[in-house]
Amino acid sequence: MTRGLPRALVAYSCLILLYLPCLAVAAFSVNKARFGLNWKGFTLMWYQKLFENEIIFEAAVNSLILAAISTVIATVIGTALALGLERTAWPKNALRLFETVVNIPVVIPDIIMAVALVFAFSFLKRLSSVFELGMGALIIAHVTFQISFVTLVVRGRLASLNPETREAAIDLFASRIYHFRRVTFPLILPGVMTGAMLAFTLSLDDFIISFFIHGPESVTLPIYIFSSLKRGLTPETNALSTVISLFTVILALLAERLTRVKANS
Repeated sequence: MTRGLPRALVAYSCLILLYLPCLAVAAFSVNKARFGLNWKGFTLMWYQKLFENEIIFEAAVNSLILAAISTVIATVIGTALALGLERTAWPKNALRLFETVVNIPVVIPDIIMAVALVFAFSFLKRLSSVFELGMGALIIAHVTFQISFVTLVVRGRLASLNPETREAAIDLFASRIYHFRRVTFPLILPGVMTGAMLAFTLSLDDFIISFFIHGPESVTLPIYIFSSLKRGLTPETNALSTVISLFTVILALLAERLTRVKANS
């Protein structure tokens, strides 16, 4: 008991430092005071004004469209890439090269990736005047880093599968398509869904890459919140931050539940 007490204190202290700012934002989102830190009573007025704000609504729609489309594309490509890396007999040097390329978007700072994408899109714009920064470019940019996370999660799921199931299906003369549809895909589905939720959350919360790539008609919620700092934070911004945080927590809990299912299967 006494040995575990210091570790428990450190753990709880870290949790408080992590979540206390979020709780403070949530508290101020239901405070009647528009300015200042004084508590003037409980109200849901700022949430009502939040949902009546057309600019915030447009930014929310842009964020959801961006996250949904990029997640679908990244999940399909990331799952196929994970299957290719895990189920193909690559030479060791080639496999290391592929793994390094896949891991780069995970470890590289967002600012460096954002600058690299700006240079890439500027080059594409020179090649074709049709290409413009905006929602299309944002989707491409988000897919570039989402693929890596989906691939890592699905590869982890594939590595945990019992190889005897594949051998049994081959012994029973199952075709590759039938084996994937009836054996492999149901087994990796929890990993695919977990990777998709992770990719969706990363896209929804991304600011740096979106800030560099977005156009006038593709402002997302993180960009709107950043722009609000110039005018001063309002209770509507606190309410918006609280809604985004709750939505992200729900997705994280769903991903954690799927991870438990994966571990128990």
